[in-house]
Amino acid sequence: MPTSTFSFFFRGGLLLWLVCLLAPAARATHIVGGELDLQYLSGNTYQLSLNLYFDAVNGQPGALDTDLTASIFEKGTNRRMLDVVLPLTNNTLVSYTNPACTTPSLITRRLVYTRVITLSSQLYGHAAGYYVAVERCCRNNGISNIVDPGGAAQTFYLEFPPVVRNGQAFRNSTPRIFPPLSDYACRGELFYYNFGGEDTDGDSLVYDLVTPLNGYSDTNLPKPARAQPAPYRPVQWLDSLSTTNQIPGRPTLSIGRLSGRLEVQPTRLGLFVFGVRCTEYRKGVRLGETRRDFQLKVITCPTNSPPKVVMQAAGRAQAYQPDRDTLRLTPTSGRCFTLKFTDPDPTSALTLSLSPVNFSAPLPTLSILQGLVRAPGTPDTLVSQLCFPTCFNTKGKVYLLDVIVADDGCSLPKRDTVRVAFTAVPDPNAPPLLRTTAALPLRARPGDLITFDVLSTDPDNDPLTLEMTGRGFTPAAVGAQLTQVPTGNQLTGRFTWRVDCRAVDASLYEFEFTAAATPCADRQATSLIIPVQIDYQNRPPALSSTFPPVAAGSTTPVVIKYPLGGVYEATLTGLDLDNDALALAAAGTGFELAAAGMRFTPRNGNGQAAATFRWEADCEAVRRGGLEVTFTLQESTCRPQPQARVVRFEVEQAPVAAFTPPNIITPYQHDEKNDFFELDNIKNNLPPDFCDSRFADLEIFNRWGSRVYQTTNRSFRWDGGGLPAGVYYYLIEFTDKKRYKGTVTIAN
Repeated sequence: MPTSTFSFFFRGGLLLWLVCLLAPAARATHIVGGELDLQYLSGNTYQLSLNLYFDAVNGQPGALDTDLTASIFEKGTNRRMLDVVLPLTNNTLVSYTNPACTTPSLITRRLVYTRVITLSSQLYGHAAGYYVAVERCCRNNGISNIVDPGGAAQTFYLEFPPVVRNGQAFRNSTPRIFPPLSDYACRGELFYYNFGGEDTDGDSLVYDLVTPLNGYSDTNLPKPARAQPAPYRPVQWLDSLSTTNQIPGRPTLSIGRLSGRLEVQPTRLGLFVFGVRCTEYRKGVRLGETRRDFQLKVITCPTNSPPKVVMQAAGRAQAYQPDRDTLRLTPTSGRCFTLKFTDPDPTSALTLSLSPVNFSAPLPTLSILQGLVRAPGTPDTLVSQLCFPTCFNTKGKVYLLDVIVADDGCSLPKRDTVRVAFTAVPDPNAPPLLRTTAALPLRARPGDLITFDVLSTDPDNDPLTLEMTGRGFTPAAVGAQLTQVPTGNQLTGRFTWRVDCRAVDASLYEFEFTAAATPCADRQATSLIIPVQIDYQNRPPALSSTFPPVAAGSTTPVVIKYPLGGVYEATLTGLDLDNDALALAAAGTGFELAAAGMRFTPRNGNGQAAATFRWEADCEAVRRGGLEVTFTLQESTCRPQPQARVVRFEVEQAPVAAFTPPNIITPYQHDEKNDFFELDNIKNNLPPDFCDSRFADLEIFNRWGSRVYQTTNRSFRWDGGGLPAGVYYYLIEFTDKKRYKGTVTIAN
């Protein structure tokens, strides 16, 4: 748009904006069209918007509303759910497709009314769904295809599904039809425009033409406080016009069912209203619809002759003939062709483009994409080179390519297209070469290091990649690596593998190396297999000792019994035929060896190991009721087979004779016989002190329970203490709570 024109529109639009903000709502002939839009935000919130297109040239100042009211109804029942005021939030000019074609008689503004609303599942779960309506009057007086256009209103209409289905939240946003239309059509010329939309949910969209809705607003009530429920009466067509013939033309107005592309070749001048409906489907189920009402102005345009494109191959006098010729692109044929573009009109700016018809491979190149013809100092013909890449490969199929030239005519450019049929065979290309420095066969044991190089070259010097995979395994999982270094036109891969225990899970590893090149995006690869044999076996080590033998297969530990204070010694030996490192160890079950008087001294080594064991029998074994020690022989290898021996150690207690204490003493006879009550002698066999079972106390009581004697001396001697003759009672206690009771009689 020229600067002066833009300045005029800007000042005029600004003045109109200021005036409209101060003016009350009134009847106006201003509405170009518009549509409702409902977009899901999060949770239960949605954004409801009305896009209203305003005639900035003929619109009356009082027609620009600062807000409009949208009403939501339940489908089927027409129950009113919500009336929401949508404030005006944006006001912008609608751009022309080609700004150079701008005319001051057609200026459209886009007004956006919007608000965030809440649609809860409790209120908006009706299976039939819902619809939104906004009513406003009036349309432009100058509309040429409906009755009483100045008194005709518009109902903006949208349908949406329930927000819950089958007990689950159901999220949906309405499709957005775009873009708005500011262009005009020329009488007698084909007019086309893309009304195709987008859907954020990926739903399928279907388009058709509908009669615009009039509704219930009128010149007496141009801006009702809220919309009335459906049904809404449509506008009335003039003459023989109808839903399928909305704009007079040959052909009349149509829309692509799936593309949304509008086409018409109008035969009459004027301003024509039309309606488009976009219906969305998800998995074959209809969700809802949104409608757009709009206008198309048809004017008389200057004559514009279409441009012309001619293609010619080098060395051929005759031009390419569409629908008859097929280009054969081979390694020995030329891949570039001359395109000549002309236009009978003076000073025409031509634009060149390519459009594939039945393929999506990279397009050929054009040396010139645009230029000027028939202007002073410019040629009458624009020449461009069309060159196909050497990699192009149609794989025996015939590809179709449209070569298009477009001029800068208004309102839309005129075009000429040459559809080129061609087949293409790329230049021949040899596969990569691959070799290795590995000395086959390769054998390894755990701990070995394997290194070799894999070298790849390409006869055609194509860029190379080198890959390593494993057959049935991942090289990195066993520690194998491949590092790559390019050298000139050669790619060298250094293979390194420190074989460890991860490798013993299989006896054979096959590494596959692949050198690949992708000339013309067609992968060519050469592979080789390098096997590595793993040599690994493990025989269990042998554990022997001077401990008493056990029966074969027995799991019962051997028991070593030794008297308190005695010393027991044993030796252990380990042997391994695989010469693996051996380690002897001993561990007590629930105790430390040193705390129980035990000492274990190992001498470990490769293939053999030895150890000595010493036990000084003490009370710890008595306290624990015996000591179990596990002796193990462990080998350092990938799959160790440890050997173990469990030995139980117990303190052996000497036999104890029956306790036979005396039951009478005669201290008053003075015959030096039976003068004392004593127990610590061979005759009476008082149980000896043993570890935690030791003599603690002796008490003697008279028959009334009074203690008459007490001692902690095991070797006591009681002479009756001068007490009168009679029966007395004694109680003996040991530290382990053993008790002995009895009577002793003092006789005269």
